[in-house]
Amino acid sequence: MRPSHLTLAVLVAAVWGVNFTVIEIGLDHFPPLLFSALRFLAAALPAVFLVGRPKVAWKWIVAVGLVLGVAKFGLLFVGMDAGMPAGLSSLVLQIQAVFTAVIAALVLGERPTRVRLLGMLVALAGIAVAAVDEGASGPLGAFALVVAAAACWGASNVLTRKAAPTDSLNFMVWVSTVPVLPLLALSLLVEGPSRDLAALRALDWQGAGTVVYVAWITTVFGFGAWGFLLRHHPASTVAPFSLLVPVFGMSSAALFLDEPVSPLRWCAAALLVGGVALTSLTPRRPARRAGPAAPTPPAPPAAAAPGPAAAVRTRRPAGRAS
Repeated sequence: MRPSHLTLAVLVAAVWGVNFTVIEIGLDHFPPLLFSALRFLAAALPAVFLVGRPKVAWKWIVAVGLVLGVAKFGLLFVGMDAGMPAGLSSLVLQIQAVFTAVIAALVLGERPTRVRLLGMLVALAGIAVAAVDEGASGPLGAFALVVAAAACWGASNVLTRKAAPTDSLNFMVWVSTVPVLPLLALSLLVEGPSRDLAALRALDWQGAGTVVYVAWITTVFGFGAWGFLLRHHPASTVAPFSLLVPVFGMSSAALFLDEPVSPLRWCAAALLVGGVALTSLTPRRPARRAGPAAPTPPAPPAAAAPGPAAAVRTRRPAGRAS
C-alpha cells in the first residue's frame, strides 16, 4: 500500500474504534433507540440526495437495513446503555467474524479451513474469558446483548456479500434510510415519547456532536474510505487493519472515560483478536461444485461501526432510564 492509503486505513480503524467512546458519551444525552435512529437519519440526510440512485436491488437494502441498522445497532446501543463498557464493546463485537464464517458456511456453503476453525475456537475462548471478567464486575445481560449484536452483524455481512454492492458508500447511505422509522417506532414504544422529547429539548452541542460523529464520520466517511481501499487493494491486504479497531476502542475508552483494563481483559483481547485474525485472514475453502471450480475471491471484512475493555461505571446520567 502506498503511504497515503496506509494512513487512510489506520485512520478508518481509529475512527471506528473511537466511535464506541463517542456512543458512550451520546448515551448520556439520548435514550439508546432514539440515539440509534438519529444516527441513521443524519447518515442518510442529505447524503441520500448526493450519492445517486441505489445500485443494488431494494430487497438487499431493506434486509441489510433491518438486520444491521435495527437489530445490530439497536442491540449494541441498548447493551451499552445497560452497562456494557465502551472499550469492551469494541472488543466483543469482533466476534462477528466468527458468526460471519458460521452463517456463510450454513447459507453459502463456504467450508472453513482447519486454520479458520482453530481461529473460531480461539476467538470463542476470548469471549469466554471476557464474560468471566465482565461477570465479576458488570451485568452479564448487557454483555449478552452486545454478543447478540455481533451475531446480527455477522448475518448482515452475509446479506451484504449476497447483495455484492459495487459502491459501498452508495449502499450504506441507502441502507441508512431503512432503520430510521423502525427505530423511532421502537423508541416511542419502549422508551416513551416523554423521554424522547425531554432528550431532544435538552439537546446541546455535545449531544449534537455525538450524532454528527457516529453518522457522518463513522458511517459516511468510514465506510466510504473503506470501500475506496477495497477497490484499490485486495481484501486480504485491507482486512488486517480492522483488527486495530479494538486497540483504538480500548485506548480511547481508557483515555477519555477512565475505563481501566484488567489483566483478564488483556488476555481476552489477545485471544479474541488472534482468533479473529485466523478466522478473517485465512482463505476460504471453496464450496464443492459439479465441474471445475472457479477461484473464490476473498470477501471484504466487516467494518466496525460503527463498526475494543473496561469496568462498568456506576454513574447514572440524566439521559438514561432510571
